[in-house]
Amino acid sequence: MNSTAPQSVRIVAVTGAGSGIGRATARAFADDGAHVVAIGRRSEPLRETAAGHCRITPLPVDITAEDGPQQIVQSVSETYGRLDVLVNNAGIVRGGTLGKLTPQLIAAQVATNLVAPILLAQAALPLLEAFGGVIVNVSTAVGQRAWPGNSIYAATKVALELLTRSWAVELAPRGIRVVAVAPGAIDTPIGEHQGLTPERMAAVRQWQLAHTPLARIGRPEEVAWAIIQLAAPAASFVTGVVLPVDGGAVVA
Repeated sequence: MNSTAPQSVRIVAVTGAGSGIGRATARAFADDGAHVVAIGRRSEPLRETAAGHCRITPLPVDITAEDGPQQIVQSVSETYGRLDVLVNNAGIVRGGTLGKLTPQLIAAQVATNLVAPILLAQAALPLLEAFGGVIVNVSTAVGQRAWPGNSIYAATKVALELLTRSWAVELAPRGIRVVAVAPGAIDTPIGEHQGLTPERMAAVRQWQLAHTPLARIGRPEEVAWAIIQLAAPAASFVTGVVLPVDGGAVVA
């Protein structure tokens, strides 16, 4: 083990840490005193996430690669010898109505949003069990209602919520808690990554505002706050919960 972190310092791994909610979460944990492994496909965004935060270590790995989960767990184990919190945040959106879905479009979303979190959580089990760890899955509040044109993304996130509840029961005897947050309309670049035009993105924002009782777009830092609270040692009796962070969208 080659670690500079005291054993009292928590070690956190965050996927999709190059932007948006993942970046905000990595920085929030670091500001809270944790050492954070920031995981993503591309090095440059991860370096930007870590800039000015000495407790954040970038780890460029494709979580959908066959050996991606093992690479991540091996790196964390060799560097720190422990893992206290795993945040499965990485996700991609590839829109399309049923008649226009292709096998490639479906497979890419399922691989990133669903299969990768399963395999990464599985690979991390020994470390999480050894230290009474927490798995935090990032879902979506919109997945609880119809989402025409984005049904595959929503379906993968709903599946992640069921996994959250199932794993909470399965892993409780091993001392591992499993929780999730379900963000609503949040100011992230996911629309740009999806390839939406500025006009289309403006229309999406208008629709989101119309369905959000608090009548504004949320900030990534607000989702990060919820993740930190659910993963905190003080939340030791909380497991299996899916917490909406959506300005009231799911109850409107």
